[in-house]
Formats: sequence, structure tokens, C-alpha cells
Amino acid sequence: MQFNFLETLDNLITALIYLVISFALFFIGKKIYQLFHRDINMDQELVEKDNLAFSFANVGYYIGLVIIISAVYSGEGIGHIVDDLIEVGIYGLLSIILLNVSILISDKLVLRKFSIKKEIVEDQNVGVGILEGAICIANSLVIYGVIVENHDNFLEILILWVISQFVLALVSVVYNKITSYDIHEHIKNDNVAVGIGFSGAIIAVANLIRFGAQMEADSWIIVGENLLLETGIGLLLLPLARFLTDKILLPKRNLTDEIINQEKPNNGAAIIEAFSYIGGSILICLSFT
Repeated sequence: MQFNFLETLDNLITALIYLVISFALFFIGKKIYQLFHRDINMDQELVEKDNLAFSFANVGYYIGLVIIISAVYSGEGIGHIVDDLIEVGIYGLLSIILLNVSILISDKLVLRKFSIKKEIVEDQNVGVGILEGAICIANSLVIYGVIVENHDNFLEILILWVISQFVLALVSVVYNKITSYDIHEHIKNDNVAVGIGFSGAIIAVANLIRFGAQMEADSWIIVGENLLLETGIGLLLLPLARFLTDKILLPKRNLTDEIINQEKPNNGAAIIEAFSYIGGSILICLSFT
């Protein structure tokens, strides 16, 4: 293959332009996050207070930003770089706004039994911080799936996004039912392990929603069927994965005992539980491709 200097230079310049745009979107996303949380001094929480709970929540948001920015580039290219950059800017800003609104909605629906700000900023509750970070990642996965397959259709994006918010709220209800304890009460009481397990469940179902939104569909009926199918599978996955964690991954221990029925909750066992949810969702997506 003959080396083409001009073509290589052109590709390099194009890549640098897109990289600059990506960093600009990330910076804008950071500023919008600060606008949505004007009552929190982020630098003080991260540097002066060494607030680990806030660090988890903040990094979760940054991971979410990277995911939604990548969604903007994952659709079919327009062709001309100027038109492409305009689309990247429009859908990038839309994704950032949707992510921040999603976080507020999830905080009210999923974590409705306590104050997020109080738990993270005042009490430095690491379990809530991890869960808030997971909510950011989960919502970004949903937005990724919605944006990638629906470029140029704002209405479809908004409708699928609204539906997904209710599904994520439903995860909280189902997960609380499959456990023998009140997850909100234990998370509020600084049980990090419960927060870790719940985080895995939310990300797992969000990944399935993402996959359902990305599946090829010729009509709204098929889109709805795909979302219902993947959501149903996700909600069935939770009790199944928890059962398999008990029987296969932790055969000599009871998961509930490890997480709530001992003086120091077993965070390691909770990480295994979270992995079982997320790993299961990835395998389900692979089986449908």
C-alpha cells in the first residue's frame, strides 16, 4: 500500500478538529453540571474536604459525558465536515442537557426517599455517591441508544428518552422487591455494599434499554416491542442474576448476610453482585446481535 502524505495529513487535521470539538463539548458539559448544582462548591468538595462520595458522583457524570459524546459520533456521517460538525454540536448539546435533566429526574424517582445533596455533601455517604455516579452512567447509556439510531428526529429522541426514565424508576421498585431488605434505608444508613449492588442493577438494565433502542426498526410498533422485550429481560435478569450470584459466584455464603447481616458489610460481595447484573446484560445483548 502506497503512503499518501496529503491524505494522512488531511485525516490527522480532521481528527484534531473532532478532538477539539469533543473537549469543547466536555467542557460545556462540566459547566452545565455546575449550573444544575450551583449550591455545591465542587472544588471545595473534591480538594479541601476530600469528599470521596462526591468524587464517585462527579466521575460517574464525567464517564456519562464521554459516553454521550461518543454517541454523537456513532451515527452515520453526513459527508461534509462543516455539516458534520454542526450536527455534532447540536446533538452534543442536546445530549448534555438530556443527561443533566435525566439525573434530576432519577434523583427524584429512584432515590426519592432521601436528600441526595445532604447524603453526599453533608454526610459524605459513599454508597449514595456510588449510586449517583451509576445513575449518571445509566442515563448516558440510555441517551446513547436513543441518539445513535434517531439522528435528525428530535421527537423520537424525546419520546424514547421519556419512556426510558420511567423504566429506570421501575428498576428501583423491582430491585427493592427481590431483596429482603429496604435498600433505601440501608443506603441512607451508610451501607456502601447496598449502594454498590443497586448501582450494578441500574447500569445493567440501562444497558439493555440502550440495546433495545439501537435495534433496527421500521416502525414505532417495532421500536416499542424492542424496548418492552429488552426491559422485560432486564427486570427478569435481576432476580436471576442475584440467585446465580448466591449459588455460583458465592456458593458458601448468603449474599444478603454478607451485605446487611454483619457488622461490616462486605463490599467485595456487593461488587460481585453488581458484576453479575452488568455481565449478564452484556451477554444478553451479545446473544441478540
